[in-house]
Amino acid sequence: MSIDRSKRGSLVDQIVGAISTMVNERQLGTGTKMPSVRQFAKCNGVSTFTVVEAYERLHQLGLLSSRRGAGFFVARSLPRAACPTLAAPSLQSEIDALAPDLYSGQSDALPVGAGWLPPEWYGDNTLLDAVRHAMKIPAGRLRGYGHPLGLPALRQHLATTLGAELFPVDPDQVLLTHGATHAFDLILRTLARPGDVVLVEDPGYSNLLSLIRHHGCVPVGIRRGEAGLDMDELARQAAVLQPKLMFVNTVLQNPLGTSLSQAQAHRLLALAEQFDFWLVEDDIYRELAAPGEASLAAMDGLRRVIRVGSFSKTLSPVLRVGSLCASRSLVPELLRVKMLAGLTTSEINERAVFEATSTRSYRRMMARLAARLDAAREESLDALRDAGLRPLAQPRGGMFVSAGWDGRAAPGRSARTIADAALKAGILLAPGEFFTQRTPEGIWFRFNVAYAADPQLLAFLRAQR
Repeated sequence: MSIDRSKRGSLVDQIVGAISTMVNERQLGTGTKMPSVRQFAKCNGVSTFTVVEAYERLHQLGLLSSRRGAGFFVARSLPRAACPTLAAPSLQSEIDALAPDLYSGQSDALPVGAGWLPPEWYGDNTLLDAVRHAMKIPAGRLRGYGHPLGLPALRQHLATTLGAELFPVDPDQVLLTHGATHAFDLILRTLARPGDVVLVEDPGYSNLLSLIRHHGCVPVGIRRGEAGLDMDELARQAAVLQPKLMFVNTVLQNPLGTSLSQAQAHRLLALAEQFDFWLVEDDIYRELAAPGEASLAAMDGLRRVIRVGSFSKTLSPVLRVGSLCASRSLVPELLRVKMLAGLTTSEINERAVFEATSTRSYRRMMARLAARLDAAREESLDALRDAGLRPLAQPRGGMFVSAGWDGRAAPGRSARTIADAALKAGILLAPGEFFTQRTPEGIWFRFNVAYAADPQLLAFLRAQR
């Protein structure tokens, strides 16, 4: 194979992507002996450390096996339907999707592709007042690390709220985390092993793909569009690949803003039961959704569903407080992994969230925020259409709109190159490649509705046509 040192991304990523493709296209058959580490390094002009890391990653994916004293051999190939998850192009998107400017909030660029709302949209001083109260922590509480499950008062509050609105849950079934991504990491550490197949939505949450691969698992995308998940594709993939987990945004999915119907949620639960895989319900947008939307956790009673929540969208991502709800039998193991990885979470942050969410003004603040998002979303859709873009789906609510052009509207261009040009113009975009494992159909971006009608953005988009 040839190594292209001009490509962005690591040499290890190139080697893993190329060998994965060769295995899955049957250019390397099962049982084929791979070149020795030294031989591969010498022929391709790379270090032995690079080759060792690449071979080890392929071993974790289950594509290579090792025999003591004999080297590495091709172990198996995944079904062709799963090949796109291992192709080299996805590695490029995975690196760019973790660009610090998308998360730091410190860039001077217009944050059109960011996942947070302007602080002033929340109104009042609810959060600042809550932080001030949280800082008045009793001196006696400064001696310990805090409860490993998380602040008892916040867990009780969450259990009471969920019990009133969705499903009954005991406070000891609630585990607090450093945001939703931390919860996903704990779930993968607890339930998945290297080589396991993990189903995700396509398009879906970009960082999740990187996290799944980091754990040596194989993400396989299931199409999601205007009408929801492609349940027939899900059934086919589950029958062949025997997945361990599936991650799902039931309501206000990121990046499309759509929600699953009650009928689709029921069928999803039935497929999880039939093919024996866990469902992780990414439910962080629930408070921004209309009442009565489908809830996998409520339908299932936390038997096969793990529900993940977060306060990053409804209060502030700075606090880094999330939660997961799971069965009584699963929580102790999740707690053990949480303690192994970091003992406890921040009690001061959790106190701030408790102070904010337990006030009478919190619900009024959420109602105002939802109304403002509704108005901004309609304005954004109109503005983007006027600029020549077409929405991928009609959002049901929330903070995102995904829209773009077909391939003829920007010949010779890609979402990646347009995003690079936008950054030079002081605009931070999130291209469709961040969210999908397949080759995107046309050129599209995820837009934050708080910024999508900005004249600077619209002038830039019109100039790209």
